Amino acid sequence: MSNRPASRLAALLLAAASAASAEVVDVGDNGFATRQTVTVSADAAKAWTAAVDVGKWWDPEHTYSRDSANMSIEARPGGCWCEKLPGKAGVRHMTVVFADPGKLLRFDGGLGPLQSLAVAGVMTWSFTPAEKGTEVELTYLVGGYNRGGFKDLAPGVDAVLRAQLERYQRYVNAGKP
Repeated sequence: MSNRPASRLAALLLAAASAASAEVVDVGDNGFATRQTVTVSADAAKAWTAAVDVGKWWDPEHTYSRDSANMSIEARPGGCWCEKLPGKAGVRHMTVVFADPGKLLRFDGGLGPLQSLAVAGVMTWSFTPAEKGTEVELTYLVGGYNRGGFKDLAPGVDAVLRAQLERYQRYVNAGKP
């Protein structure tokens, strides 16, 4: 597989950075942390199930195949957040390291262009009952080495995750992203 999909994703990350407000919690030479929160109009069990159904709400522009239906999550420890590609090719985006239905879903790995860097990432989805549904918090902690640091990369990653979480929220609330 060529670097063209990774380059395309990197360009999309950088373009998205200017379109969304940043919620970068921390950034340094060795990594960054982002945090996003939305409230959805479903109980925590349904909100968790919808998150796992990533192929229904993930933006196809942020996939290697350009088709979100090729994305899947096996919601069990060691499970794959994977994407099918033409032929017998595929991408492991992240690995499930903690799954507690209705409460918490945690992955490790690097999304998009982070996959080709010398970094480690931990993404956590927390589901907390709220007055009118469920508060969903998405945090992504990335650390390691990136030539030039993470100051320029973090806002783009944050913006893409924010856009994905908003698509997820629309999917849960209205049945479509």
